[in-house]
Amino acid sequence: MLVTSTPAEVKGVRFMVMSGEKADGGNGNGSVAGALEEGRAGVSAPVQAPASAVAQASAQARVSLRERKKQLTYRAISDAAVAMFLERGFDKVSVAEVAAAADISKPTLFRYFPAKEDLALHRFADREDEAARVVGGRVPGASPLEALRRHFLAGLDRRDPATGLCDAPQVLAFHRLLYGTPSLVARLYAYQGRSEAALARALGGGVAARLAAGQVIAVLRVLAEENWRRIDAGESADRVYAGAVQAAEEAFVQLRSGLEPEGRGEGRGEGRG
Repeated sequence: MLVTSTPAEVKGVRFMVMSGEKADGGNGNGSVAGALEEGRAGVSAPVQAPASAVAQASAQARVSLRERKKQLTYRAISDAAVAMFLERGFDKVSVAEVAAAADISKPTLFRYFPAKEDLALHRFADREDEAARVVGGRVPGASPLEALRRHFLAGLDRRDPATGLCDAPQVLAFHRLLYGTPSLVARLYAYQGRSEAALARALGGGVAARLAAGQVIAVLRVLAEENWRRIDAGESADRVYAGAVQAAEEAFVQLRSGLEPEGRGEGRGEGRG
Protein backbone atom coordinates (compact mmCIF):
# COMPACT_ATOMS: atom_id res chain seq x y z
CA MET A 1 0.00 0.00 0.00
CA LEU A 2 1.30 3.44 -0.87
CA VAL A 3 1.13 5.69 2.17
CA THR A 4 1.88 9.37 2.20
CA SER A 5 2.09 11.83 5.07
CA THR A 6 0.85 15.39 5.14
CA PRO A 7 2.25 17.46 8.01
CA ALA A 8 0.06 19.99 9.78
CA GLU A 9 1.63 22.57 12.08
CA VAL A 10 -0.32 23.62 15.18
CA LYS A 11 1.68 26.02 17.31
CA GLY A 12 4.77 23.88 16.83
CA VAL A 13 2.84 20.61 16.88
CA ARG A 14 3.52 18.44 13.86
CA PHE A 15 0.78 15.89 13.26
CA MET A 16 0.98 13.31 10.50
CA VAL A 17 -2.21 12.75 8.54
CA MET A 18 -2.08 9.48 6.64
CA SER A 19 -3.60 8.76 3.29
CA GLY A 20 -3.37 5.82 0.91
CA GLU A 21 -4.51 4.34 -2.36
CA LYS A 22 -7.84 2.58 -2.49
CA ALA A 23 -8.49 -0.72 -4.17
CA ASP A 24 -11.05 -3.50 -4.06
CA GLY A 25 -11.07 -5.57 -0.87
CA GLY A 26 -11.32 -9.35 -0.60
CA ASN A 27 -14.18 -11.48 0.68
CA GLY A 28 -14.05 -13.85 3.62
CA ASN A 29 -15.23 -17.44 3.67
CA GLY A 30 -17.96 -16.88 6.23
CA SER A 31 -15.77 -17.10 9.36
CA VAL A 32 -13.83 -14.49 11.28
CA ALA A 33 -10.53 -16.17 10.36
CA GLY A 34 -11.66 -16.36 6.75
CA ALA A 35 -12.58 -12.70 6.71
CA LEU A 36 -9.08 -11.86 7.92
CA GLU A 37 -7.00 -14.37 5.93
CA GLU A 38 -8.47 -14.42 2.36
CA GLY A 39 -6.40 -13.11 0.34
CA ARG A 40 -3.76 -2.93 -16.73
CA ALA A 41 -2.35 -2.48 -19.82
CA GLY A 42 -1.55 1.10 -20.92
CA VAL A 43 -3.97 2.89 -23.25
CA SER A 44 -2.86 5.60 -25.63
CA ALA A 45 -4.57 8.95 -25.16
CA PRO A 46 -6.89 10.02 -27.98
CA VAL A 47 -5.74 12.79 -30.23
CA GLN A 48 -8.69 14.95 -29.26
CA ALA A 49 -11.10 14.36 -26.40
CA PRO A 50 -14.84 14.73 -27.09
CA ALA A 51 -16.43 17.94 -25.88
CA SER A 52 -18.46 16.01 -23.30
CA ALA A 53 -15.28 14.52 -21.85
CA VAL A 54 -13.66 17.94 -21.63
CA ALA A 55 -16.71 19.33 -19.83
CA GLN A 56 -16.72 16.39 -17.44
CA ALA A 57 -13.01 16.83 -16.68
CA SER A 58 -13.58 20.54 -16.06
CA ALA A 59 -16.44 19.80 -13.67
CA GLN A 60 -14.32 17.27 -11.82
CA ALA A 61 -11.50 19.81 -11.49
CA ARG A 62 -13.93 22.34 -10.00
CA VAL A 63 -15.21 19.76 -7.51
CA SER A 64 -11.64 18.81 -6.62
CA LEU A 65 -10.73 22.46 -6.04
CA ARG A 66 -13.78 22.98 -3.83
CA GLU A 67 -12.94 19.86 -1.86
CA ARG A 68 -9.35 20.99 -1.33
CA LYS A 69 -10.54 24.39 -0.12
CA LYS A 70 -13.01 22.69 2.21
CA GLN A 71 -10.28 20.49 3.67
CA LEU A 72 -8.02 23.50 4.18
CA THR A 73 -10.82 25.24 6.05
CA TYR A 74 -11.39 22.16 8.21
CA ARG A 75 -7.71 22.04 9.06
CA ALA A 76 -7.39 25.76 9.77
CA ILE A 77 -10.31 25.71 12.20
CA SER A 78 -9.05 22.54 13.90
CA ASP A 79 -5.51 23.91 14.14
CA ALA A 80 -6.76 27.05 15.88
CA ALA A 81 -8.86 24.99 18.28
CA VAL A 82 -6.12 22.48 19.16
CA ALA A 83 -3.63 25.27 19.85
CA MET A 84 -6.10 26.88 22.28
CA PHE A 85 -7.00 23.55 23.92
CA LEU A 86 -3.32 22.73 24.48
CA GLU A 87 -2.65 26.14 25.97
CA ARG A 88 -5.69 26.47 28.26
CA GLY A 89 -7.40 23.09 28.46
CA PHE A 90 -10.35 21.71 26.52
CA ASP A 91 -13.06 22.67 29.03
CA LYS A 92 -11.77 26.23 29.44
CA VAL A 93 -12.08 27.16 25.77
CA SER A 94 -15.51 27.98 24.36
CA VAL A 95 -16.71 27.30 20.84
CA ALA A 96 -17.28 31.04 20.44
CA GLU A 97 -13.61 31.68 21.18
CA VAL A 98 -12.52 29.11 18.60
CA ALA A 99 -14.82 30.65 16.01
CA ALA A 100 -13.40 34.11 16.73
CA ALA A 101 -9.82 32.81 16.47
CA ALA A 102 -10.66 31.20 13.11
CA ASP A 103 -12.46 34.38 11.99
CA ILE A 104 -15.78 32.64 11.34
CA SER A 105 -19.20 32.65 12.99
CA LYS A 106 -20.39 29.94 15.37
CA PRO A 107 -23.04 28.69 12.90
CA THR A 108 -20.33 28.35 10.25
CA LEU A 109 -18.10 26.47 12.67
CA PHE A 110 -20.87 24.02 13.50
CA ARG A 111 -21.42 23.38 9.79
CA TYR A 112 -17.89 21.99 9.73
CA PHE A 113 -17.75 20.44 13.20
CA PRO A 114 -21.05 19.18 14.68
CA ALA A 115 -19.59 18.99 18.21
CA LYS A 116 -16.85 20.76 20.12
CA GLU A 117 -15.01 17.45 20.56
CA ASP A 118 -14.71 17.08 16.79
CA LEU A 119 -12.50 20.17 16.73
CA ALA A 120 -9.82 18.25 18.64
CA LEU A 121 -10.40 14.89 16.96
CA HIS A 122 -10.42 16.07 13.34
CA ARG A 123 -7.24 14.13 12.54
CA PHE A 124 -8.77 10.92 13.83
CA ALA A 125 -11.61 11.49 11.37
CA ASP A 126 -9.02 11.74 8.61
CA ARG A 127 -7.90 8.23 9.54
CA GLU A 128 -11.25 6.56 10.10
CA ASP A 129 -10.91 4.38 7.02
CA GLU A 130 -7.16 3.76 7.31
CA ALA A 131 -7.48 0.06 8.18
CA ALA A 132 -9.95 -0.36 5.34
CA ARG A 133 -7.53 1.34 2.93
CA VAL A 134 -4.72 -0.95 4.07
CA VAL A 135 -6.87 -4.00 3.34
CA GLY A 136 -8.11 -2.63 0.03
CA GLY A 137 -4.63 -1.60 -1.14
CA ARG A 138 -2.71 -4.69 -0.02
CA VAL A 139 -0.22 -6.30 -2.37
CA PRO A 140 -1.37 -9.35 -4.36
CA GLY A 141 -1.11 -12.53 -2.32
CA ALA A 142 -1.15 -10.80 1.07
CA SER A 143 -4.02 -11.54 3.44
CA PRO A 144 -5.89 -8.66 5.06
CA LEU A 145 -4.46 -9.59 8.46
CA GLU A 146 -0.88 -9.68 7.17
CA ALA A 147 -1.33 -6.31 5.48
CA LEU A 148 -2.64 -4.80 8.73
CA ARG A 149 0.22 -6.35 10.69
CA ARG A 150 2.86 -4.94 8.36
CA HIS A 151 1.19 -1.53 8.41
CA PHE A 152 1.14 -1.37 12.21
CA LEU A 153 4.76 -2.51 12.51
CA ALA A 154 5.76 0.12 9.96
CA GLY A 155 3.92 2.69 12.05
CA LEU A 156 5.89 1.64 15.12
CA ASP A 157 9.11 1.93 13.18
CA ARG A 158 8.39 5.50 12.09
CA ARG A 159 6.98 6.44 15.53
CA ASP A 160 3.53 7.19 14.14
CA PRO A 161 1.49 8.89 16.91
CA ALA A 162 -1.47 6.66 16.00
CA THR A 163 0.47 3.65 17.38
CA GLY A 164 1.00 5.41 20.71
CA LEU A 165 4.76 5.09 20.19
CA CYS A 166 5.72 8.75 19.91
CA ASP A 167 7.42 10.78 22.60
CA ALA A 168 7.60 14.12 20.80
CA PRO A 169 6.68 16.73 23.44
CA GLN A 170 3.86 18.20 21.35
CA VAL A 171 2.34 14.76 20.69
CA LEU A 172 2.60 13.91 24.39
CA ALA A 173 0.77 17.13 25.19
CA PHE A 174 -1.99 16.30 22.72
CA HIS A 175 -2.38 12.74 24.04
CA ARG A 176 -2.56 14.04 27.61
CA LEU A 177 -5.25 16.45 26.52
CA LEU A 178 -7.12 13.64 24.78
CA TYR A 179 -6.93 10.95 27.47
CA GLY A 180 -7.38 13.48 30.26
CA THR A 181 -10.70 14.74 28.87
CA PRO A 182 -13.56 12.22 29.32
CA SER A 183 -15.74 13.81 26.63
CA LEU A 184 -12.92 13.47 24.08
CA VAL A 185 -12.36 9.82 24.98
CA ALA A 186 -16.09 9.13 24.63
CA ARG A 187 -16.18 10.87 21.25
CA LEU A 188 -13.12 8.89 20.11
CA TYR A 189 -15.08 5.66 20.51
CA ALA A 190 -17.56 6.91 17.93
CA TYR A 191 -14.70 7.39 15.46
CA GLN A 192 -13.47 3.88 16.20
CA GLY A 193 -16.96 2.53 15.55
CA ARG A 194 -16.85 4.07 12.08
CA SER A 195 -13.39 2.55 11.56
CA GLU A 196 -14.86 -0.86 12.35
CA ALA A 197 -17.69 -0.34 9.87
CA ALA A 198 -15.30 0.72 7.09
CA LEU A 199 -13.01 -2.25 7.74
CA ALA A 200 -15.96 -4.66 7.79
CA ARG A 201 -17.01 -3.42 4.36
CA ALA A 202 -13.45 -3.89 3.07
CA LEU A 203 -13.52 -7.46 4.41
CA GLY A 204 -16.63 -8.24 2.41
CA GLY A 205 -19.45 -7.41 4.81
CA GLY A 206 -21.58 -9.79 6.82
CA VAL A 207 -21.43 -10.89 10.45
CA ALA A 208 -18.03 -12.61 10.16
CA ALA A 209 -16.48 -9.50 8.65
CA ARG A 210 -18.01 -7.31 11.36
CA LEU A 211 -16.67 -9.60 14.08
CA ALA A 212 -13.23 -9.60 12.49
CA ALA A 213 -13.21 -5.82 12.10
CA GLY A 214 -14.25 -5.34 15.72
CA GLN A 215 -11.42 -7.55 16.91
CA VAL A 216 -8.82 -5.83 14.72
CA ILE A 217 -9.78 -2.28 15.73
CA ALA A 218 -9.87 -3.31 19.40
CA VAL A 219 -6.40 -4.83 19.15
CA LEU A 220 -4.97 -1.73 17.47
CA ARG A 221 -6.53 0.46 20.16
CA VAL A 222 -5.19 -1.63 23.05
CA LEU A 223 -1.69 -1.77 21.55
CA ALA A 224 -1.63 2.01 21.07
CA GLU A 225 -2.96 2.66 24.58
CA GLU A 226 -0.34 0.38 26.13
CA ASN A 227 2.47 2.14 24.25
CA TRP A 228 1.11 5.51 25.31
CA ARG A 229 0.76 4.36 28.95
CA ARG A 230 4.45 3.41 29.11
CA ILE A 231 5.61 6.62 27.46
CA ASP A 232 3.39 8.75 29.68
CA ALA A 233 5.00 6.99 32.66
CA GLY A 234 8.38 8.32 31.55
CA GLU A 235 9.87 5.76 29.15
CA SER A 236 11.24 6.89 25.80
CA ALA A 237 9.80 5.68 22.51
CA ASP A 238 13.12 4.01 21.71
CA ARG A 239 13.03 2.09 24.98
CA VAL A 240 9.43 0.99 24.46
CA TYR A 241 9.93 0.03 20.80
CA ALA A 242 11.15 -3.58 21.21
CA GLY A 243 8.36 -4.44 23.63
CA ALA A 244 5.81 -2.74 21.39
CA VAL A 245 6.90 -4.84 18.42
CA GLN A 246 6.73 -8.05 20.48
CA ALA A 247 3.28 -7.16 21.80
CA ALA A 248 2.06 -6.41 18.27
CA GLU A 249 3.40 -9.70 16.91
CA GLU A 250 1.73 -11.64 19.72
CA ALA A 251 -1.52 -9.76 19.20
CA PHE A 252 -1.65 -10.60 15.51
CA VAL A 253 -0.85 -14.25 16.25
CA GLN A 254 -3.81 -14.25 18.61
CA LEU A 255 -5.99 -12.65 15.95
CA ARG A 256 -4.91 -15.31 13.48
CA SER A 257 -5.37 -18.31 15.76
CA GLY A 258 -8.30 -17.16 17.86
CA LEU A 259 -8.69 -16.93 21.60
CA GLU A 260 -8.61 -20.69 22.04
CA PRO A 261 -6.46 -22.50 19.44
CA GLU A 262 -7.36 -26.03 18.46
CA GLY A 263 -6.09 -28.68 20.84
CA ARG A 264 -6.76 -26.64 23.97
CA GLY A 265 -9.87 -27.82 25.74
CA GLU A 266 -9.49 -25.99 29.06
CA GLY A 267 -12.68 -24.35 30.20
CA ARG A 268 -14.93 -26.27 27.82
CA GLY A 269 -16.21 -28.67 30.42
CA GLU A 270 -14.66 -31.86 28.97
CA GLY A 271 -15.46 -34.92 31.01
CA ARG A 272 -18.69 -33.59 32.40
CA GLY A 273 -21.43 -36.18 32.77
